[in-house]
Amino acid sequence: MGSSGKKRTTMAKLNRESKLRDKRVEKQARRAARKLAVASDPAEAGSRPEELGATPALPEAPFR
Repeated sequence: MGSSGKKRTTMAKLNRESKLRDKRVEKQARRAARKLAVASDPAEAGSRPEELGATPALPEAPFR
């Protein structure tokens, strides 16, 4: 036996879903912008050594 009435979605749920969609679109735009920045000039895009291709120096541990 199924329900005879049509399903209702509350405005609160619709608002939550629309905010989530907007957030995902903004995140995708940030990712695309970051990729474009790295592709155009990697030296300006990031200041982290990993982004520039350098590996971080690790301190040497004493032998036991």
